Amino acid sequence: MTPRLAGWLFVLPALAVYGVFVLRPLALVAQYSLYRWDGVGPSTWVGWDNYAAVLTDPDLRRPLVNALLLVVAFAGGPVVLGLALAVVVRPGPVLVLPQAVPPVAAGLAWSVLLSSTGAVNRALDAVGLGGVTRAWLGDSATALAAVGVIGAWALVGLCALLLSAGVRRLDPALYEAARLDGAGRWREFRAVTLPGVRREIGVCVVVTSLAALSSFDVVYVTTRGGPGGATAVPALEVFHLAFTQREVGLASALAVLLVVLVLGVVAPVLRWSR
Repeated sequence: MTPRLAGWLFVLPALAVYGVFVLRPLALVAQYSLYRWDGVGPSTWVGWDNYAAVLTDPDLRRPLVNALLLVVAFAGGPVVLGLALAVVVRPGPVLVLPQAVPPVAAGLAWSVLLSSTGAVNRALDAVGLGGVTRAWLGDSATALAAVGVIGAWALVGLCALLLSAGVRRLDPALYEAARLDGAGRWREFRAVTLPGVRREIGVCVVVTSLAALSSFDVVYVTTRGGPGGATAVPALEVFHLAFTQREVGLASALAVLLVVLVLGVVAPVLRWSR
């Protein structure tokens, strides 16, 4: 047996599992998206009508927009804060504890903290900012941002540890050379630290972006997509369309568009990080 054939035989079981549990469901979703189907009865071919409905209906297009906004909160906040922590304090493993908390438990806990009588509003009252208090998850103007804060809280520790590992592997001679050239702390950060941890930043952005685009549990527990659809996200909308409204074809079209959105966000980041 040749080494090449032995290698293929070694990975064949994994490829078979991947094909059955990943590629086949994706192909079925793409197929369902071209039909009008309630999940039980006969289906009707509609072609691209389901995609047109998602892209033209504001109620169906809004979850995609919300998902992109959550990417900014889930990815931007943890990466910036994680990089600051990695450079300034070199964080320890304790910061990863929020990542270990189940999302449902985190959502329930934050629902209490952000309620009208929660600890956040009491703290604002204590420092004289009682005029800005509100039910953060119940106000359409702040609900999506509040969900973003929950996601950022859960992911900032992971980003901090990844970026801290990247900072520690940088050659100290690079910083010495920068100082000899007259670089200050900000110039050192821009010219040495930031380019040196580009791969780690790419990993953090990919992980946090995927968490944002696939967010379901936190949104379901805290707001159920409300108020007034302010926190509707694709995963939650797919759930409602498929299992509540029995619009399997429409739900599949939205799921396919979510896959395209994920690739559109992740692919440029992976290319940049290389």
